[in-house]
Amino acid sequence: MKSTRRRLRRGMTLIELSVAMFIGIALGGMVIALFNQQLAFLKLFKVQNFLADEAPIISMYVSRLVGKADRFRLHDSVANALAGTNPRLTPSPVVVLNFRQPDGTMRATILSFEDRGTGLALYYYVVPVSGVLGAPQWAVTTKPSNVSFSMVSGVLRMTLTGPNGEVITYSGTMQQ
Repeated sequence: MKSTRRRLRRGMTLIELSVAMFIGIALGGMVIALFNQQLAFLKLFKVQNFLADEAPIISMYVSRLVGKADRFRLHDSVANALAGTNPRLTPSPVVVLNFRQPDGTMRATILSFEDRGTGLALYYYVVPVSGVLGAPQWAVTTKPSNVSFSMVSGVLRMTLTGPNGEVITYSGTMQQ
């Protein structure tokens, strides 16, 4: 008599194996596509990070400083700015801002785009009464590739070129 038992199958048929491989390859392809898309998004985000994060903070600092200043002068170097020599009307990397104190005396600060050995940065100096300038109080920003101050129709303009070539112009007038 013949046994009616079915034989146990071990393994998969060729069709089942083909379907499983196709699903695996399709999932792998989708994962790689999503990963590449995420890398492209992060690259775009990093490029725009300067405009989204750094530029508004620079705008706030500079607008507050310029808005409270009584007058300004443009110079080509911090040494000329400190000495008060060779003022310029052309675009310059250094601006001196003068502020009238409550007692009637004047106080000066300097914004300077320069390389102090650690790379280009926009520095803020407070000019002491003694006239001997020390280290900058702080760096406003270290990200731009160029900063230029100019005067257009009596209005102080700061043109900032970002690390990826983006150009931002800030304009400000003195208080009256």
